[in-house]
Amino acid sequence: MQNLKGKVAYITGGSKGIGYGVAEKLIGAGMKVAISGRNLKTVETAAQYLGDKNSVLALQSDVSRLEDEKEAIERIIATWGQIDVVLANAGVGHFAPIDEMSSDQWHQMIDTNLNGVFHTLKASVQALKKSKGYYMTLASLAGTNFFANGAGYNATKFGVVGFTQAAMLDLRKYDVKVSTIMPGSVATHFNNNEPSDKDAWKIQPEDIGELVLDLLKMHPRTLPSKIEVRPTRPDKK
Repeated sequence: MQNLKGKVAYITGGSKGIGYGVAEKLIGAGMKVAISGRNLKTVETAAQYLGDKNSVLALQSDVSRLEDEKEAIERIIATWGQIDVVLANAGVGHFAPIDEMSSDQWHQMIDTNLNGVFHTLKASVQALKKSKGYYMTLASLAGTNFFANGAGYNATKFGVVGFTQAAMLDLRKYDVKVSTIMPGSVATHFNNNEPSDKDAWKIQPEDIGELVLDLLKMHPRTLPSKIEVRPTRPDKK
């Protein structure tokens, strides 16, 4: 993928935050990008800022539903004929002691963060085999570092890392590259944060976009399959 112009990417949870930041960078590199989310109006608004209908496709999909992801992939192929890159980015987080976490919170994280990455890959894997493409998941340093109040979130992100690395071993014989990106603190709306100057020390969404571009442009003989990325310096409080 040394020349990305005309390549097609699909990003789940692409209407804001990391997904939006990655979409901006890929479009800037000449790619066509489909973004999805549960709220179609929100996704369509984001798509209007990202580019025109020739470069951006807005899709409604709840990644916890395999049928939604299958329909999204079908729309992309019907529109652009191929899929070269998939970033499973959609995610949610609820943080509470395990004795206070509700069953609904637990299952929402499992359904979105863990089942979602499976649904996205299951729906797109044949297209990626055909294009010899690239599948990426957006995990977290919470996928290797556990912490208090994070039992549910840790469980999903540990699962995403394990799932992605096993999928990498399954798919590399088809020349499909698979990686998981594990960021630390990122300046997004995650966990009800409102990005502002106070987040200047954090990784910015566009930084993850640059990382994705670097992975896509890397020589095909080399695969960084698990990438940890963190702020250079912690917050100065």
